[in-house]
Amino acid sequence: MNWIAATNRYDVMQYERCGRSGVLLPKVSLGFWHNFGAEDDYSRSREIMRYAFEHGITHFDLANNYGPPYGSAEETFGRLMDDDFRPYRDEMFIATKAGYNMWPGPYGNWGSRKYLMASLDQSLRRMRLDYVDLFYSHRYDPNTPLEETLQALVDIVRSGKAFYVGISRWPLEATRFAFRYLRERDVPCLIYQGRINLLDRTPIEEGILDLCCAEGVGFISFSPLAQGLLTDRYLYGIPEGSRMSKGKFLRSEMLTDKVMSRIQQYNSEAQAEGRPLSEYALSWILRQPGVTSVLVGASSPEQLQKNLHVL
Repeated sequence: MNWIAATNRYDVMQYERCGRSGVLLPKVSLGFWHNFGAEDDYSRSREIMRYAFEHGITHFDLANNYGPPYGSAEETFGRLMDDDFRPYRDEMFIATKAGYNMWPGPYGNWGSRKYLMASLDQSLRRMRLDYVDLFYSHRYDPNTPLEETLQALVDIVRSGKAFYVGISRWPLEATRFAFRYLRERDVPCLIYQGRINLLDRTPIEEGILDLCCAEGVGFISFSPLAQGLLTDRYLYGIPEGSRMSKGKFLRSEMLTDKVMSRIQQYNSEAQAEGRPLSEYALSWILRQPGVTSVLVGASSPEQLQKNLHVL
């Protein structure tokens, strides 16, 4: 029997205009960085995806190397499309990226035209899609001319394989150049993806967020909860079975006395407002002028439900 999404799926979610574009994105978007690879349980991934969509999350963020192994998160997404979501394709805003190491040899990394175009073709096959709504340059490449990377993005849109393009984690001056280059070719940058959270405010401090506001480009924050540090999980040390205990992306040496002190302070502020720390942290990001959405991960529908309380 085919799955049918709840008819009230748009009753609660709040949507924000992405820069000066016509695109509205949910204030909370779902990322596939973790929990959707081949090593993860497919039925749980399916439950998370269903819960997200039935609660108004329309924006799903992937990349070519999400997994593990590389590519498997996109393969999971393709399976989800076939099993449940094909009838809802036009209600979904699907993003993927290329920029990090993906396959052996000189053409599977960084920002060349060869890599970006080949990677997107592979991504579309894995996701079983004709196009993505948004394609990113996943990182700045200091050794490839910016014009080559950016012209590839322009041509990808003109080919119909992506409706919009974005950039992720580019430095300020390269970002300024990218916004101008793309706008002059009638393929304006839709969105910048960077990390803003209570522990890392780099795009604010470097002027990236101000530039996005001035140029009418949206901003989406990844790792808004600092991979779990800004939840109640690490308030009293490193729990067994946590991401940090496994040394996976989070290392124990990152939880210094200074960081722990800041987390405890933010938790006190959250408690004063009658909120859990995670909700307080997400709310702080969404209050920053120019921020369109926060990109959350989830290991269960229950965890996603907690994050949606910020609405």
